[in-house]
Amino acid sequence: MSSTSTPLSSGPSAQLIDGKAFAATLRNTVREEVQAFHARHAVTPGLAVVLVGNDPASEVYVRNKAIQTHHAGMRSFMHMLPETTSEEELLGLVDRLNNDPEIHGILVQLPLPAGLDARRVTNAIAPEKDVDGLGEVNAGRLAVNLPGIVPCTPLGCLMLLRDQLGDMTGLHAVVIGCSNLVGKPLALMLLAEGCTVSIAHIHTRDTAAVAREADILVVATGCRELVRKDWVKPGATVIDVGITRTTTPDGKSRLVGDVAFDEVATVAGRITPVPGGVGPMTIACLLSNTLAAARLQIEGKLP
Repeated sequence: MSSTSTPLSSGPSAQLIDGKAFAATLRNTVREEVQAFHARHAVTPGLAVVLVGNDPASEVYVRNKAIQTHHAGMRSFMHMLPETTSEEELLGLVDRLNNDPEIHGILVQLPLPAGLDARRVTNAIAPEKDVDGLGEVNAGRLAVNLPGIVPCTPLGCLMLLRDQLGDMTGLHAVVIGCSNLVGKPLALMLLAEGCTVSIAHIHTRDTAAVAREADILVVATGCRELVRKDWVKPGATVIDVGITRTTTPDGKSRLVGDVAFDEVATVAGRITPVPGGVGPMTIACLLSNTLAAARLQIEGKLP
């Protein structure tokens, strides 16, 4: 499995990391492995996705997950709950899904409406079905370097980095952003790869100076085009996790990342685009995690 690296016209050295192509290959691999899994056990992995409320962006996102789940040969179970759903009702559904043998993965779409405790709901998901990898059991296993299910977006970032760089032992990785969803788990995963890891966040005194030390720079802040050309070490590999919709001067809408792509591409060695970089990897890794969860429950071990 390999992503493509295409020279960019905007810079003399940057190579484009094609996450869209890598994700397509990963989805095909998952589909083949799902078929083999079914042949061994007569079991089809099942993914339950729970959405509370009617946020239009979340509705599109979860429906896309359902489509990709079916394409991978797995079963999809959608639970669309009204905004008025109580926490106890939501926890009751999670409990039923935990005990349903046809469900191997459970994902509760975040953010939840006001009044619902996301931490309590996430931790109610059985660890072996926690395909988002956000529960405290899986987070703890990652922290102490034990096998577990890891969050999808950091896993996608790591797959792209392994594909591009191979052995990362000794490289200095800087992660800008320390969320439980991306920054923290990815920092732990990079430590396990043998990297020296620095994490920059809102209280870091000179984030640009820290970033300039990075052989690998991962940016996951949600701050549009935060990272500029002078933040990047020449030849560094840049992974842009952010995505923000903005309006151009001519009134058109476009997506941009946390990295000022056009200028950073002139100094980086490799860079992910937005869109088409990390984004497609998230759902592909969700499918991979669902298959891994099914293997854990049926075969008693992670792959």
